[in-house]
Amino acid sequence: MLIQLKRLNFYLIFAVDMMLFAASFFLAHLIRFEFVFSESIAAQNLSLLPFVILIKPLVYFFFELYKGMFRYVGISDLWNLFKASIASTLLILFGIFIFSRFDGFSRAVLIIDWCLTFLLTGGLRLLVRYMYHKYLRQRDNGEKFSFFSSKPQIPILIIGAGNAGEKILREMIDNPRLNYNVVGFIDDNPNKRGRSIHGIPVLGKVSELEAISAKHEIDEIIIAVPSATGVQMRTILDACKSCNINFKTMPGYGELIDGKVSVKTLRDVRYKDLLRRQPVELDCERISDYLKEKNVMVTGAGGSIGSELCRQIIKFQPRKLILLDSSESGLYTLQMELKHRAGYQRYCTILGCVEDESLIDKIMNRYAPDVIFHAAAYKHVPMLERNPWQAVMNNIRGNHILVQKAIDYKVGHFVLVSTDKAVRPTNIMGASKRVCELIVQSYYGNGTKMMAVRFGNVVGSAGSVIPLFRDQIERGGPVTVTHPEVTRYFMTIPEASQLILQAGAQGEGGETFILEMGTSIKIVDMARDLIRLSGKEPDSDIEIRFTGLRQGEKLYEELITEDEGVVSTSHEKIMVLRSNGQWNGIGSQEDFRAWLNNKLSELYQVSATHDVSGIRDKIKEIVPEYSVQESSCVL
Repeated sequence: MLIQLKRLNFYLIFAVDMMLFAASFFLAHLIRFEFVFSESIAAQNLSLLPFVILIKPLVYFFFELYKGMFRYVGISDLWNLFKASIASTLLILFGIFIFSRFDGFSRAVLIIDWCLTFLLTGGLRLLVRYMYHKYLRQRDNGEKFSFFSSKPQIPILIIGAGNAGEKILREMIDNPRLNYNVVGFIDDNPNKRGRSIHGIPVLGKVSELEAISAKHEIDEIIIAVPSATGVQMRTILDACKSCNINFKTMPGYGELIDGKVSVKTLRDVRYKDLLRRQPVELDCERISDYLKEKNVMVTGAGGSIGSELCRQIIKFQPRKLILLDSSESGLYTLQMELKHRAGYQRYCTILGCVEDESLIDKIMNRYAPDVIFHAAAYKHVPMLERNPWQAVMNNIRGNHILVQKAIDYKVGHFVLVSTDKAVRPTNIMGASKRVCELIVQSYYGNGTKMMAVRFGNVVGSAGSVIPLFRDQIERGGPVTVTHPEVTRYFMTIPEASQLILQAGAQGEGGETFILEMGTSIKIVDMARDLIRLSGKEPDSDIEIRFTGLRQGEKLYEELITEDEGVVSTSHEKIMVLRSNGQWNGIGSQEDFRAWLNNKLSELYQVSATHDVSGIRDKIKEIVPEYSVQESSCVL
């Protein structure tokens, strides 16, 4: 309190409060007695005024109402003020009762006095806050302080009169550096029509956006609907584009992991906003059980999926994170992110290949990983069609070595990241991943919980179609699509990584988990959406050109085959395929493993000679459903 008494601000507010205490008590008498101030009333007022002036400041000090900074007054401060006003009034009533039993004194005066005290002192604090923020706003705009004048603010609309929209509005009100004037909200909920948030009205529905924005001369639109589905986002974007006004969006809840909703999160609309898949609900306790204080190894750690897996894994506080990748730049980028952005130091980086058996042995001996997430793989379909030996050595042999070492060194969990291209494969890449799944199935039950996780394309991954389309759009087109009917399944990188962790917690061994991918999307529709997001019109501003299917490419991807039995799991977004026990018609699991190892040895020998036809024939023997396509570019 001594520190507070030295502050000029405290003296000023305290002095004004004292005047307001006296004024409210005086006005209470005037209101009660209909502005007739007789001598007896004046005498009563003067006799009680010293007592009132003494009690109220003491109560305000008791409730610590002079400790806060009035420039940041909020609901909690006003609630505290409300309680202090009631307490002071009750004390005054009690004192009057003790000394005079209310003889000749009107109780209504104190009730009116309580209301006036709360309104006047609360109003003073709100005025201080308002003036402070106005001063900052005008200072930042290069103006001299004035109570009335201000530079023109940018008129905007907020789409979404929910929690996110309210928080955006509140930040715009509170932050003097944001030169925005929120004219109103847009929301399709009919119950919100005509209502207001912090005095800002809900003006209408999304379908009325063009008329509303024209009427109020809106310069910018903020989309604050993080829970919107992909279909809803497309509707909103179409409405925004019809207005020819700049618009920004808030990310979906899947990206707002820390729960913060801020103007800083606003950004231009991206393609994955149009997907707007529902956020993943993780069973964090089960995931923590197999990751916390464990040594976790991620292969392909510098890749799109691998790096996101690392971001998710460190939230569960592993003892050590072992990062293995053959890409120097990818590994360095991840290392810098973990160290400087995430502040995570318990990692080691290993630059090497998964097919380097001696290196894997050294890693296992030194770091003894408890969990392995195997995300390292070559994945570009046309590239592997031309260089199939790399698919064999990196994808198949690398996985084979890791599986064997996981058993030899008693690793607790081994999770293979697979792909929907492994289903009835028509290309080397998909066939190689199907072989990897068979390897995992043939070795499970040897002390390590082995499983595969199969899913489709991820938005924004390295080498995906979206960066290619963006580059083509920036160059003015044409945007090249292989076929007008080609479709793919898509999910976001964080969603895929979170579900991989969840599948790892659920697996007991031998399962192939299938992630729920939703509805497949036409690639040509994706191209049109990206062109529109760039402010252009498809087929008029930017040409879409069809080039024909590439080598090994399907029109439609599948997640399961007809003879695979799908079983639901405890997680709504994860299904599971269990081994049917047939082992390709080769007796027991042990017989199948022996047969598979023999075929793999033959495959490795053929691969060492770079014999494209031989590689395909050997893979066909292992994966009978593989549809071999001849390559037009071979050594």
